Amino acid sequence: MRGRRGDRMTISIQEHMAINVCPGPIRPIRQISDYFPRRGPGGPEGGGGGGGSRGEAAAHLAPLALAPPAALLGATTPEDGAEVDSYDSDDTTALGTLEFDLLYDQASCTLHCRILRAKGLKPMDFNGLADPYVKLHLLPGACKANKLKTKTQRNTLNPVWNEDLTYSGITDDDITHKVLRISVCDEDKLSHNEFIGEIRVPLRRLKPSQKKHFNICLERQVPLASPSSMSAALRGISCYLKELEQAEQGPGLLEERGRILLSLSYSSRRRGLLVGVIRCAHLAAMDVNGYSDPYVKTYLRPDVDKKSKHKTCVKKKTLNPEFNEEFFYEMELSILATKTLEVTVWDYDIGKSNDFIGGVSLGPGARGEARKHWSDCLQQPDTALERWHTLTSELPPAASALPSA
Repeated sequence: MRGRRGDRMTISIQEHMAINVCPGPIRPIRQISDYFPRRGPGGPEGGGGGGGSRGEAAAHLAPLALAPPAALLGATTPEDGAEVDSYDSDDTTALGTLEFDLLYDQASCTLHCRILRAKGLKPMDFNGLADPYVKLHLLPGACKANKLKTKTQRNTLNPVWNEDLTYSGITDDDITHKVLRISVCDEDKLSHNEFIGEIRVPLRRLKPSQKKHFNICLERQVPLASPSSMSAALRGISCYLKELEQAEQGPGLLEERGRILLSLSYSSRRRGLLVGVIRCAHLAAMDVNGYSDPYVKTYLRPDVDKKSKHKTCVKKKTLNPEFNEEFFYEMELSILATKTLEVTVWDYDIGKSNDFIGGVSLGPGARGEARKHWSDCLQQPDTALERWHTLTSELPPAASALPSA
């Protein structure tokens, strides 16, 4: 290639074409011309124009055609005295690592997550740093309902949190089929927060009352089946609906709408049932702001006189309300054994009908933990028994016939 007539450019076209276009960190090349030999003035190829035969031209191009990819990319080969994997070019390690502890307390039905630190996070800001924080989600489940979040650490790629995040109402059944998604994100006050990487831990890897330590490389976000043209909100909805569809494929499996912690105790002195509505966790969001205004109603069926309804106060804008309210049903133990306690959770709305969030029935016709809780209460008078129960989308027939106010 020539610039002006009679002047040869100092860099050959072959050197111009030696561009490193492969992903990963760019390593400096000591001298590109080592791989593209030139005609020296005193060399065997340097003599007159007649020496430039077709064979000689092929010899000039041979180093380019036969050179190994590692040499063309400037990577250090084993012959140079260095290991091939001496630097991190893998996508996962380039995102950083996260260190955390998980502990499942079977007695209190809680999952304790202690987020310790991260190292070598991917730079996300113009200053080469990031403002990282950690989000937790339980899958499958409504992301908004069970999201937990750490504080944001400013201008660092090696943040230290040492924060404890706790999930309440975690049962043995959750441990067998749920997955904890841990996401590391970069906070941006002027635009949307950016995703850095994530880790997904099946809870079945945990043993009750045994802390498990993790130090894992972050991975890229699992791609969704929804089109890339969708907004982030639509992709989140699509992911949630897909999880619900998979959950509903199970035999007789209803949609989970949250958890409720109930206390039952039959008082032999007062001759009646004491029902304690303690708290709810991970309720389904019913309002456009992503929250609910929940309250709880209880009925003792059959209820001929329609006097068994009790209702808690309304907790505003929360998916994890604490009620700590008690209701008393005066009744003989023999009659109580034929009754069914219906507990429903509602979202309070002004000017329109309240939305049903979920419900559970405890009695002789119930199944699983609900039936066991009821029978234990009848067999152990004067003993307060607290149990977590799963709220489902199934509305009790008697409750559906009554106004939700």
